[in-house]
Amino acid sequence: MAAGSAGMARGWEEMVTVALLGTDRRPGVGTPRELLDAAAAQTLRRRAGLVPATAGVRPPDAPPDCRPLPPEAARRRLAMLLADRSAPAHARGRRGSAPDLGELLPQWLALANERGLRAPAELLPTLLDAARARTDLRPQALAFAGPRGLWLARLNPEWRFALRDASGNASLPDLEDTEAVQLLWEEGLFAERVALLAAVRARDADAGRALLATTWTTERAEDRLMFLDSLRAGLSGADEEFLEGALGDRSRNVRATAAELLSALPGSALAGRMARRAASCVAPDRTGGAALIAVEAPHECDAAMQRDGVAVRPPNGRGERSWWLGQLVESAPLDTWVRRFPGRSVQEIVALPVSDGWGEELHAAWCRAAVRQRDAAWSRALLGAPSAPPGEGAGTASLAERAKLLSILTEAERADWVARFIAAHGLSEAFQLLGVCVVPWAGALGRAVVDALEIARDAGSYPWSFSGVMGLAERCLDPAEGVRLEGLTATPPEGEGAAPGAGGYWAEAFQRLVATLRLRATLQTELCP
Repeated sequence: MAAGSAGMARGWEEMVTVALLGTDRRPGVGTPRELLDAAAAQTLRRRAGLVPATAGVRPPDAPPDCRPLPPEAARRRLAMLLADRSAPAHARGRRGSAPDLGELLPQWLALANERGLRAPAELLPTLLDAARARTDLRPQALAFAGPRGLWLARLNPEWRFALRDASGNASLPDLEDTEAVQLLWEEGLFAERVALLAAVRARDADAGRALLATTWTTERAEDRLMFLDSLRAGLSGADEEFLEGALGDRSRNVRATAAELLSALPGSALAGRMARRAASCVAPDRTGGAALIAVEAPHECDAAMQRDGVAVRPPNGRGERSWWLGQLVESAPLDTWVRRFPGRSVQEIVALPVSDGWGEELHAAWCRAAVRQRDAAWSRALLGAPSAPPGEGAGTASLAERAKLLSILTEAERADWVARFIAAHGLSEAFQLLGVCVVPWAGALGRAVVDALEIARDAGSYPWSFSGVMGLAERCLDPAEGVRLEGLTATPPEGEGAAPGAGGYWAEAFQRLVATLRLRATLQTELCP
C-alpha cells in the first residue's frame, strides 16, 4: 500500500511537471488532451484511496448568555453594517454625501452594550471577522459577543485575538472563593490575571493589593508595570507602603509609575519630599517692587531624586535643568503653592509673572500636577478664560494641556467652556478640546459647533481643512441638530476670494452630516423602540 501510494505521488508530480513545461517538450507523454484525461483518472484514484481522518473531540457546548436579543429591526441593521466591509470613507478620497456605515458600527455596538443586549448567534462569525480587521471595534464587539463569542473564538485560529483582548470577566471565579481566586491568579493567562486583579481591586482595594503582593517578586518587569498600573483604581493612602517599596524596583518604568502614583497622594512621604524640593526651586521674588515668581532650577539630579522617580536624561531638545524642574513641580502637592504664596488665590498665583522665561515650563508642570491630582480649582485657573486668545492672559496656551485639564471638570462645565471657546475662536483650534466632551454634543455646545461650521462655509474657507471636525460631528453631534443643518445642504454661491469648488464640497459635507444624524436617530429608535 505504501509503495503504491509513493508511485501515485510520483505519477502525479510527473504530470504536474509536464503540464507546466508543455507536452511538446516531453516526448512520449501524448497530447494535451491525453494528459488531462490521465490527470482526471489520477485525481479519482487519489480521492478514492483517501483514508478518513479520525474524528476530533467534540467541543463543549456553548455557554449560556441570558442577555436579551436586539429587536428584529436592530438585528437587520447590524447585519447591514457588518456587511459593509469597504474601506473607511476618508481612505477613498472624496467622501460623497452618503453616511459612512463603517463609522456607525462602533456607535451601534456601544448603544447595544449600554442596553445590555447580546449578539445574535448567526452574526457572531461576521462580528468576530469585523473585530479582527478593526482593532478599534474590539472592546465593544467582544463585550457584545459575550461568552459565546469567546467560545467560538477558541475554535478558529483567526479569532485568537479575542482570547488576548477579552477582559476575561466571563471566566472569573466567584470572588468570595479565595482558593479559586488564588489559583487563577497563580496559573491563569495574563489577560485573565489582569481582569481578576481589576475585579478584586474594584470590590476590595486592600484585597487587590494583597493579591498582587503574593507574587510581586516573581513577576516579570513588564507584568509588574501593568499590575502596578491597576492600583490607580481605588488609590489611597493604604497603598503607600507597597508603592514606597516599588520605588526600589529593578525596572526604571516600575519605579517611575510607583512615584507617579505616590505623587497623586498629597499626604504621602514622597509628595512631601517633592514639595520640599520644588519649593526650594520656586519662590516669591521679594527683591523688586512688583510681585514675581522666581525660579532656580535644580543643578543636579542626585540619587535620592532618582529613587523618587526623577528621570535623569531629558528627551531630545530639552535641557536637563528644565526637565528636572518639571518633574519636581508636577509631583508636588498643589497646596504647596498656596502655602508658598500666602494670601493669594489659585487664580492669582497662576496669573503672577515668572522670572527668566520659566513661565511656560512652570505652568506646564502645574497642568500635569492638576491632572494627576484631579484638582478642579487649579484646572480652571490654568485653563484661563475661553475667550482669551491663546498665549495671552493667565493659564496655558497648549491645546493638548487644555484638553487634559478639561477632563477634570464636570461634563456640563466642560461643554460650556468648549462652547465659549468655539464661539470666540472658531473650530480650527477646537478639535482636541471637542474630543474630551461628553457625547452627544447637545445644548450650547451643539449650537456652537453648528454656528461655527456655518460661519466657516460662508467665509469661503477650505472645507477639507474642517474634515476632522466634520467627521467628529457626524459621530458626536446630537441628532436633534439635524433640523438646524437642513438649510446648509444647498450649494452656496461662491463669493469673491472663496476657495474654488468649496461650495460644492461644503454642500456635500452638510448633506452627509444630516444623513448621518438621521441614521443615528434611526439606530437609537430601532435599539430602543
